[in-house]
Amino acid sequence: MAIEQKVLNCIMCPMGCEITATIEAGVVTGTIGNRCPRGAKYAKDELTAPMRMLTSTVRVTGGRLRLLPVVSADVLPKGRILDCAEALRSVTVDAPIHAGDVVCPDVLGLGVDIVASRDMERA
Repeated sequence: MAIEQKVLNCIMCPMGCEITATIEAGVVTGTIGNRCPRGAKYAKDELTAPMRMLTSTVRVTGGRLRLLPVVSADVLPKGRILDCAEALRSVTVDAPIHAGDVVCPDVLGLGVDIVASRDMERA
């Protein structure tokens, strides 16, 4: 059974701990260097199923600006971020819209909505 070690920087808080994770048969079996339990969870998640938030823009018709900033309501699988961004290229919303409004429900069937991250008044 091969034992592997990977080094990564934790992004869970401003401390930015350098964590060394031990991986056996694809499972994180231990971590060192993290100063809190969040670091251990981050390393496990990052090495087994990395997730990311998506921030982007969608087109707006009738608004004061041509683009509306949007964000994923929850994290998405890292490997699908570019697919989600590509899907948002075909989304257009009509002004007015309010921060928190869903602009793309259940993006790519991943169970995560894309929501407006600011208000957009009508022009």
